[in-house]
Amino acid sequence: MNILLVEDNDSLAKGLMYSLKQKKFEIIHKTNVKTTKEFLSINRPDLIILDISLPDGNGFELYENNIKNKKIPTVFLTAKDEEDDIVKGLELGADDYITKPFSTKELIARMNKILLREKKNYVFKVKNIEFNLDKMIVYKDKKEVTLTSLELKILSLLFTNLNKVVTRNSIIDKIWEWTGNDVNDNTVTVYLKRIREKLDTDIIVTIKGIGYRIDEDEK
Repeated sequence: MNILLVEDNDSLAKGLMYSLKQKKFEIIHKTNVKTTKEFLSINRPDLIILDISLPDGNGFELYENNIKNKKIPTVFLTAKDEEDDIVKGLELGADDYITKPFSTKELIARMNKILLREKKNYVFKVKNIEFNLDKMIVYKDKKEVTLTSLELKILSLLFTNLNKVVTRNSIIDKIWEWTGNDVNDNTVTVYLKRIREKLDTDIIVTIKGIGYRIDEDEK
């Protein structure tokens, strides 16, 4: 499981990272809003531990603007223990809230509970297309759509960034990360064309000169 820890207190972060790694979690550590946004633009961790007070911004705003739509489970981690802050965090849609100082065992227990719940509901649905990210299987009208491994990964990048544009450069960078192969802009065009043909749907929107986006169904 990949955990994104957003915490600017270096000593706290090091201690928490050590404990989480002992439990076999993979940890990515960011210390501010800017680098967290950059990371989330092309990555989707399984869970985020998010401090509210960051040196260049507010964890509440970061969650609302850059995390909520991605449906990434989030635990607010902060020194603030006022009731209003707790209520605000939970009303925004965060999964849990724990205040400093805290028990690492308690935090891990809460994380495991959230991850277990998410594992049972790790399915995105837009129009008649369903994407089970846990199994990496795509369905159209309940029938499985056959995609290559790389096509699935590209499509998962779009689904985990619902309502947000995924730039062509981001896709190129991820293809290099996944395959080790250098690709160009035309390669991205070809892959998206193939994915669209196999899905036979219009859910992938092209943002000319920038990238691609899948919009979440209106509730």
